[in-house]
Amino acid sequence: MEELNSDLFDPRAVMDSDYSSTSEGNFGFAFNDSNFSDRVLRIEIVGGPSDCRSDAEGACASVADWAPLRKRPTEDVKKESDLDLSLCPEEQILDQPDMDDCEGFQNQDEAVAMAEESPSGDEADSGNESNWSMDSSTILRVKTLHISSPILAAKSPFFYKLFSNGMKESEQRHVTLRISASEEAPLMELLNFMYSGTLSASTAPALLDILMAADKFEVVSCMRYCSRMLRNLPMTPEYALLYLELPSSVLMGEAVQPLTDAAKQYLAACYKDINKFQEEVMALPLAGIEAILSCDDLQVASEDAVYDFVLKWARLQYPSPEERRQVLGAHLAKFIRFPYMSCRKLRKVLTCSDLDHDISSKVVLEALFFKAEAPHRQRSLTAEESSSSRRFVERAYKYRPVKVVEFELPRQQCVVYLDLKREECANLFPSGRVYSQAFHLGGQGFFLSAHCNMDQQSPTHCFGLFLGMQEKGSVSFAVDYEFAARSKPMEEYVSKYKGTYTFIGGKAVGYRNLFGMHWVTFMAEDSQFFINDILHLRAELTIRQ
Repeated sequence: MEELNSDLFDPRAVMDSDYSSTSEGNFGFAFNDSNFSDRVLRIEIVGGPSDCRSDAEGACASVADWAPLRKRPTEDVKKESDLDLSLCPEEQILDQPDMDDCEGFQNQDEAVAMAEESPSGDEADSGNESNWSMDSSTILRVKTLHISSPILAAKSPFFYKLFSNGMKESEQRHVTLRISASEEAPLMELLNFMYSGTLSASTAPALLDILMAADKFEVVSCMRYCSRMLRNLPMTPEYALLYLELPSSVLMGEAVQPLTDAAKQYLAACYKDINKFQEEVMALPLAGIEAILSCDDLQVASEDAVYDFVLKWARLQYPSPEERRQVLGAHLAKFIRFPYMSCRKLRKVLTCSDLDHDISSKVVLEALFFKAEAPHRQRSLTAEESSSSRRFVERAYKYRPVKVVEFELPRQQCVVYLDLKREECANLFPSGRVYSQAFHLGGQGFFLSAHCNMDQQSPTHCFGLFLGMQEKGSVSFAVDYEFAARSKPMEEYVSKYKGTYTFIGGKAVGYRNLFGMHWVTFMAEDSQFFINDILHLRAELTIRQ
């Protein structure tokens, strides 16, 4: 048999336990029962100008305190969860506060602003109480209940520290906690959970308040339990935002991570088409915008559009230039995938006054280095990305990103590279199209479009590639163009089609069957044009003199 020499009340063991461990022993029968208790807990409920009390992290006592501007659903507010009345502690209503219990305090623990004092002299004779005083607010009422220190200490490092401060057991018979009125119901639910492993609360507001209390008193198992219960409730944008704006602490961040992840996924799914819900999205707080921008499946034309949206939102929400620069630099810039922005837009990033120059220079330089990397190196950088950073991960853009190399001499020319995945090509069948992002030559915008269309010479499908000029007045000029694709076994670009065309805004030119083969042959597993399941296309454009 393995020897056990660890401390039974070691809080580190509690931190690693999951909510499921509460089912191993249900001590609900012992809650507030003197026969199974070794101490008396005196809970003083105080009132004041505000029930909100901030701890070291700036957190308040309840959801109603730290999210006062958010309306809680009426039907949820009406559903108040109550404990079994047979288990409720004794309650006293005080007309006048006992000023002996209203001593000042020092913040000795992160969880609550309280200080424990060892009773001595007259205090010891009058009851041997350890008095946890919060402040000199008016005491509204007092509740007392019988508690078991082993049960509470095993579930909570807070209570473990309270019961193991070096005092003799006989001197710790009575303990006093002072809480705000808004904490009363959540604390009673929390204490009951520490015995029974279950909660009677079932609404989101009540569970959130218990979650706050569990964080304050360091009951990780209850935090995980609340997190699971909240994830099982119907999600709404309002509650998703509440979950993302929970007070930050390492403890809460770890225990509630599944809940915040679910909230982010919900908001991203709701608002992935930011153009369709533009008015609603523009009104979202910072946490909501971060959740949406972290999504790989945003329905946007390009990353240029994402950048423009972020600037528009920041200018609306943060009129102060200094505050706007701080929010963009510290929170939002990391969600913009600059490597997939066009070079034309990256030039504007360098001169944008809303971004600190150091940040804009860093992200643009990083983007240009990424664009210059070989495809296999780009895939490697993407694979090395952590889950929290997605700057090298390509979104599902409406318009496919391109690489562009521009020349001014001896003639204005540009070389455009467009890569399509095998899956993207397969999705074109039977009559689909995919467009590239815009690129510029001679001050005019152009684009490439890949098609699955019918071959004019036979009733079969084939792959086509076209070059178009964006609509821009009646300007026209002649362009020499050439299409090429990488081909096995040499894996070098091989010219497939070339020509000359005088473009007018809105017109396109190209070849319906670029590879001179049927669609089935083009898409076959042994196709010579797919290299590691990527179709590499190149277009060279030169303005005719």
